[in-house]
Amino acid sequence: MSKEVSLFLGLVMGFVFVGVAFAAATAKFEELFQPSWALDHFIHEGDLLKLKLDNYSGAGFVSKSKYMFGKVTVQLKLVEGDSAGTVTAFYMSSEGPNHNEFDFEFLGNTTGEPYSVQTNVYVNGVGNREQRLNLWFDPTKDFHSYSFFWNQRQVIFLVDETPIRVHTNMEHRGIPFPKDQAMGVYSSIWNADDWATQGGRVKTNWSHAPFIATYKAFEINGCECPIVSSTSVENLKRCSSNEKKYWWDEPNLGVLSLHQSHQLMWVRAKHMVYDYCADTARFPVMPAECVHHSHHKLVLKN
Repeated sequence: MSKEVSLFLGLVMGFVFVGVAFAAATAKFEELFQPSWALDHFIHEGDLLKLKLDNYSGAGFVSKSKYMFGKVTVQLKLVEGDSAGTVTAFYMSSEGPNHNEFDFEFLGNTTGEPYSVQTNVYVNGVGNREQRLNLWFDPTKDFHSYSFFWNQRQVIFLVDETPIRVHTNMEHRGIPFPKDQAMGVYSSIWNADDWATQGGRVKTNWSHAPFIATYKAFEINGCECPIVSSTSVENLKRCSSNEKKYWWDEPNLGVLSLHQSHQLMWVRAKHMVYDYCADTARFPVMPAECVHHSHHKLVLKN
């Protein structure tokens, strides 16, 4: 896909999600988030936030509020050079043993190797839904946007407004869907050299520390929920288009458009390197959502 075509596709996708939403303007870090650990590993440079990983600690932050449905976006420039063993994570999660969670995990690499992103979806505390792809650009050279779009019909993972994964509501087939728990927004950088790069065979080279992930342009355009004293039923009622019409419940946002489906097919065919649905050694019986989910039936790259 040429740079010009990619830009055009991104603009079209942006109009689909942003045009309906009248999207929130980007915010400064402190307006939406707060450090959750290792405050001394935060570096503020104007509108940029840098998280530092060294052999003492990584760092992480969390949103000040929780949300149900909408869209969350961050622009991120990943660790440059030899980042093997490191993971930079951007995710949404509720709390407790039966939590829901949507994950971007950017897996460090040795210099010259493609940067991989692993996604996962947890529903009622159950994950094991990993997909992994190699990005079609170098995410260490410039900022790129990473987003979650979430409503009662689907969860979409987006990279520069291109869908790379869709998790569809199939409750009518008895398959649980994450729609009843408010979620915080998190990000962190940490050492995971026991598994992150080539299955843990390549370890973190601490002589290259500190490893730096850089953030800007934080956006959250969703239904804000009280941190405490609010039940799942109350949150679902508050954030559904019963009394108030929310942009994420517009009919055209219930499924991917034909154009978006073609984008997803391109990503899966050209860049996906692992899909749990195709891992018969790990799952001799195909997971139920894989059987019924059309996007899992696309042919993977050899």
